[in-house]
Amino acid sequence: MAFDNAIQSITLPAAADLSAQQYRCMTVNASGQAAVANATALVVGILYNDPGAAGQPATVNYAGVSKAIAGAAITAGARVTADANGAVIAAATAGDAVIGVALAAAAAAGDIIPILINPYPFAALA
Repeated sequence: MAFDNAIQSITLPAAADLSAQQYRCMTVNASGQAAVANATALVVGILYNDPGAAGQPATVNYAGVSKAIAGAAITAGARVTADANGAVIAAATAGDAVIGVALAAAAAAGDIIPILINPYPFAALA
C-alpha cells in the first residue's frame, strides 16, 4: 500500500534532471538546489515531482506521509535512512541519520512505500 497524506513541502530549483528520481531522498546543495541525497548527506525530504531539467521546480516533501522508493526490503515500522542512491533503507548502523518511519513493508528494492517523514526528532540511530 502506497499513499500520502498531510504533506508539508517546499519548492527548490532542481540541481539537474531529476525526472528519474521521483520519491527519492533529497538534499540541498551549496547552490541551494535540490539534489539526490546519498548515505552521508543531510536529507531534507523526499522528491514528490519529477523535474526534467536543472532549474525547474522540485517539490520536496519534508514532513508528513510521503511515498518513497525502497533501496532494499524494509519491515513496516522500521526507522529509515537514505542509501547511496537516495532510496530509503532500514537504518541499522549507529550514526545513521534517520529520516522517518516505514508505514508499510517493502519486499524488495524499487518498491514504493509510505513513510512518515520526520527527520529531526528521530536524529541519528544510536
